[in-house]
Amino acid sequence: KDTQFTKGLHMSKNSSLFSQILGFFSRLEFENMVKNRMAEYKSKGFSCWQQFVSMLFCQLGKANSLNEITKGLASCEGKLKHLGIKAPSKSTLAYANEHRPWQLYQDVFFSLLDKAKLLASSKKRKFRFKSKLYSIDATVIDLCLSMYEWAHFRRAKGAVKLHMRLDHDGYLPDYAIVTDGKCHEVKTLKQFHFAPGSITVFDKGYTDYTFFGYLCTVGAWFVTRLKSNAVYSVIEARTVNSKNVLSDCIVHLEGFYSAQKCPHKLRIVTFYDEEHDRVLEFLTNNMKLSAATIAAIYKERWAIENFFKALKQYLKIKTFVGTSSNAVQIQIWTALISILLLKYMQLKSTFGWSLSNLAALIRMNLFTYRNLWDWINNPYNTPPVQLEEQMCLPI
Repeated sequence: KDTQFTKGLHMSKNSSLFSQILGFFSRLEFENMVKNRMAEYKSKGFSCWQQFVSMLFCQLGKANSLNEITKGLASCEGKLKHLGIKAPSKSTLAYANEHRPWQLYQDVFFSLLDKAKLLASSKKRKFRFKSKLYSIDATVIDLCLSMYEWAHFRRAKGAVKLHMRLDHDGYLPDYAIVTDGKCHEVKTLKQFHFAPGSITVFDKGYTDYTFFGYLCTVGAWFVTRLKSNAVYSVIEARTVNSKNVLSDCIVHLEGFYSAQKCPHKLRIVTFYDEEHDRVLEFLTNNMKLSAATIAAIYKERWAIENFFKALKQYLKIKTFVGTSSNAVQIQIWTALISILLLKYMQLKSTFGWSLSNLAALIRMNLFTYRNLWDWINNPYNTPPVQLEEQMCLPI
């Protein structure tokens, strides 16, 4: 019997990079997800796996429309057999995106996330403390109101909002929620899980004293900016050891409702930012870390802004191939799956890829026959695999 290694070697010689990337997903696990979601109920011919491969091709190949997806796959018809699909028609793919549950793609995302987290845990961390560091933020994805009537945002504008938590171990998307554009960030916080001992950093848009009180109760730490209209009394002034730290105080919120919502002691760190010549005030419930570390943690929040920028630049999330709410959800979750794939390959590579170069070169070599990991580790000196010609028989 072939060992798992020789099977993988055999596959790399007879399959494209796209096929090897699809090998990250267990077909048995995928089919179980399909059954649990009843995603193929009363469907004929066009399977969920075919739909998933088509939408993943849309992201990695950066196809702009259903026409580009279907014709792009059709032009590679001879290379689709090892993917287990046939090129779909536009109407078939459009109908599947509109009616099949987007929650299936959410399940696939979390399944892949477990594998990526396992790899990221072995990498060197930026901070010395052992607590998990997360950042939370949201980004607005603009839509045309005349085509997406369900996505009301402003009088003449439509939008959806992607709320996300980023795990700073590997900078992986840890959790995501898609809502309409009007949904405020604070309303989604109940859907996130905050583990005791973890540190979550967010901007002033998430200021909610009830939320702060909840984090203190469960033993989770947070770091954010202090609002200018916050009312508090200083309980203790700590000794300052860093030149850029102007003050470090233990405080108690004042005001009838504020004190009721968050009766716990908090900490305010005043920090001078030399680069932009400004004074910043940080609010936290962590009393152990140094004031300079608290400031560095908030600076690390910029990673989630960079993540949103990469998501919109390198994948298809600013324009959509379907107009229904379900189709938009499927495309957003497929984009998150795709960037998780890119992050996984970036973490495992020894080459030192930037995410932009990896996304671009994967797109250019999607259907070339190379060993994926040889190419990832040495992209410029890995020649294509020469396929053996089939023997011709005289007739």
